[in-house]
Amino acid sequence: MLKSLAYIQGVVEKKNTLPILSNVLIIAKERKLNLVATDLDLVFYDEIEDLKIEKDGSTTTSAAVLYDILRKISSNTSIYFDLTSQNKLNIKSDNSDFNLLCLPTDNFPTFSDKFDKDEIQLNKNKFLSLLNKTKISMSSDETRHYLNGVFLHTMESDTKTFLAGVSTDSHRLSSSSLEIGKNEGFNAVILPRKTIYQLITLISEINSDILIKSSETKVLFKIGKTKLVSKIIDGKFPDYKKVIPNENKQILVVPTKEFISSIERVIAVSIDKKEGVKLEIKNDHLRLSVISANSGEGNEKIKANYNGKEMAISFNAKYLLDIASEVEDKNLQMNLKDSNSPVLIEDKSDNDSFYVIMPMKI
Repeated sequence: MLKSLAYIQGVVEKKNTLPILSNVLIIAKERKLNLVATDLDLVFYDEIEDLKIEKDGSTTTSAAVLYDILRKISSNTSIYFDLTSQNKLNIKSDNSDFNLLCLPTDNFPTFSDKFDKDEIQLNKNKFLSLLNKTKISMSSDETRHYLNGVFLHTMESDTKTFLAGVSTDSHRLSSSSLEIGKNEGFNAVILPRKTIYQLITLISEINSDILIKSSETKVLFKIGKTKLVSKIIDGKFPDYKKVIPNENKQILVVPTKEFISSIERVIAVSIDKKEGVKLEIKNDHLRLSVISANSGEGNEKIKANYNGKEMAISFNAKYLLDIASEVEDKNLQMNLKDSNSPVLIEDKSDNDSFYVIMPMKI
């Protein structure tokens, strides 16, 4: 129950105009305990079987208060719940006794869950990797709300079907995909930021494959006994394939860990970490530099392999670090054209993922 309530903290909104939305719906019925929480865009359902029910019943009480009480009671303690009146829930353990205020279940929102399409089964680890690799490029610009999430859609390639996730904030783009069984009925959806982070938390901790279904306005994820239903972002995701560079013939290969460490060191001279990092690319090495008007400059040189003309190109250091940190291979490959054009970054250990980053002017 404590685990469920921990997930619920990420779903319910702390400051709500509707008090019922700060509450968790608790239903004790047919030897099962069901917990439901929502912010009207996202609905969390969980089912607990390991309990004893003396009398069926249901109520709603503050999710934050209940979680706070239970996490401060020693683990493996038996806890007794008793709905003593319509607006009072009594909770007892060894030496503790609490009475929590409740709101009637009639006020709790109801949801119609109609998902007519086929469900897709996803491998837990591969889907978690897809979410982690694409979340880094989500936008937070409210004027282009359709970029504030991950675009999830199916695509065909060489008789295989893939579920692909793509995100972009106009400065960088992340794409990752995983192979799925043949599926005709999945609607392309844009998953909101909050849903992405809730899914990552759930998938990281629940050891079970994932079932996913979509409708015109919602998407359903089943992970073990837990369900997450999310509204999708209303809008059209741009045709991202147009911005993927395919004529970048100059290839730079650098050791991934060394590259990350070097950026982290040279950017240390920038107090707000907003300065760009300049890459001066030679045939056998790469020079990284950051110049801060307020605090000085940092320079570093690392080994590299490069097959093109010498070039200087600059990037937002945070964007570059975010991408490099998701590369699994010991080497990171940059496909370049010139110092002003988008750069394609590939991960040779994961051919189903790639990144695009725009240079910046310094």
